[in-house]
Amino acid sequence: MLKKFFGFDKFKGNQLKIIKSLLKGKDCFVIMPTGGGKSLCYQLPALMSEGTAIVISPLIALMKNQVDAIRNFGTEIGIAHFLNSSLTKQEIKEVKTDIREGKTKLLYVAPESLTKEENVDFFKDINISFYAIDEAHCISEWGHDFRPEYRRIRNIIDTIGQKVPVIALTATATPKVQTDIQKNLGMEKAEVFISSFNRPNLYYEIREKTKDVDKELVKFIKNHPGKSGIIYCLSRKKVEDLAEFLKANEIKALPYHAGLDSHTRVENQDAFLMEKADVIVATIAFGMGIDKPDVRYVIHYDMPKSLEGYYQETGRAGRDDGEGMCIAFYDYKD
Repeated sequence: MLKKFFGFDKFKGNQLKIIKSLLKGKDCFVIMPTGGGKSLCYQLPALMSEGTAIVISPLIALMKNQVDAIRNFGTEIGIAHFLNSSLTKQEIKEVKTDIREGKTKLLYVAPESLTKEENVDFFKDINISFYAIDEAHCISEWGHDFRPEYRRIRNIIDTIGQKVPVIALTATATPKVQTDIQKNLGMEKAEVFISSFNRPNLYYEIREKTKDVDKELVKFIKNHPGKSGIIYCLSRKKVEDLAEFLKANEIKALPYHAGLDSHTRVENQDAFLMEKADVIVATIAFGMGIDKPDVRYVIHYDMPKSLEGYYQETGRAGRDDGEGMCIAFYDYKD
């Protein structure tokens, strides 16, 4: 099945153990580094199981990315769908028809859509294979990216009332966050799988931020022509200014931050994915769920807010196991 759907010859790390455990009907809690192949742990069992797997995911861009990827593997477009606020009434109707007809193996939902009454009623009537909760650290108030609506997931699952396994997945969870997630989801008895966080292909370097830092960046990028990279800044203004500066130096760079209208954001993200742009200058809003395997460098123009954040952001480099350079600039006040 792995070969048929995804074209891979062998599993990575704990993938096989996790999939077997889930197919046996056990709850699973998975902590696996970015780039370790988390999504395969629920995508493959979903494609092999009776019914529809409900995947709860925090970001619309992330869902769209994954659904497109699965449709590329499958022959049937209805094999994967998402339900979120971006769909029209007619589109929602089409999605529900595909699910009722048993065509859909994976349904991605935002936590907000999961809690809507009409959706809860709909879920009661369909055959659910299991629930997958992606980016599970959003449940914990102790973690980064906390989302209050994530704490309602267990109640909704109980209301829907089908006794099926739950798999929760995250790339970063301190022991405190881990306990909090398991307790909130009522999965204290879950099998826990923790993978190594060492990514041997990533190179880390910390450099002092001098007044010539912008020129240094231009030089670095020009020494890696045609390669994809992400530069993280803390403020939106810095993102805009730096992207302009790089463009003025004949570098194909685009800005990305939460202040841009969604059309521009999607356009810039796609340009980066399709290699029309080499560099994205971004606030940390960029990158959750960006599945671009060949990002060759991640540069922190400003120090990240937390060590977990730094780990996750640099983890976007070298997901194809090729070279990944991670450079952070610090100045005295950091």
